[in-house]
Amino acid sequence: MTQRPYVIDVMISAKSIAARIEALCEEITAEFGGTDKLIVVGLLRGSFVFIADLVRELDLPIEVDFLEASSYGDGMESSREVRILKDLRGAIEGRDVLVVEDIVDTGHTLSHVTKLLLSRNPARLKSIALLDKPSRREVDFRSDWIGFEIPDEFVVGYGIDFAQRNRNLPHIGKVRFLDEDK
Repeated sequence: MTQRPYVIDVMISAKSIAARIEALCEEITAEFGGTDKLIVVGLLRGSFVFIADLVRELDLPIEVDFLEASSYGDGMESSREVRILKDLRGAIEGRDVLVVEDIVDTGHTLSHVTKLLLSRNPARLKSIALLDKPSRREVDFRSDWIGFEIPDEFVVGYGIDFAQRNRNLPHIGKVRFLDEDK
């Protein structure tokens, strides 16, 4: 498949992301203060950069685990069918859990994962998303914490990809296709 030519315009700078994560971690630390251990569950693959920065800022005892769920494949549109590709390694029953997502778009993935994890009886389950696109929501779901609310734009960077490219950008960028540039 030939990929359409595109450029990436900076939407949210690395400095803005770092400042927002610091503020979010203060709130999360206050919420979970006193926990014996917070299990931080990253949704792969897009959240890996966000979760790394997030856990370094949290002033709590933590354990990190990952769950891989997919509703996109290599496309730009959600298939709306959520598949669990990799499950957690450890049990979460009776534990405090924070689910970390890169972006909430239609809401299908995070809603599905939340229901799945709630069925495992955690003490508390909260979620955080770096980015939120409320205009695209198809499922009534909102994360407990949101880094940035963004318009309906296709974005990459800071762990978020387009056909497995651009995850390594230090910022969030808007994809602009050159054949639409007129």
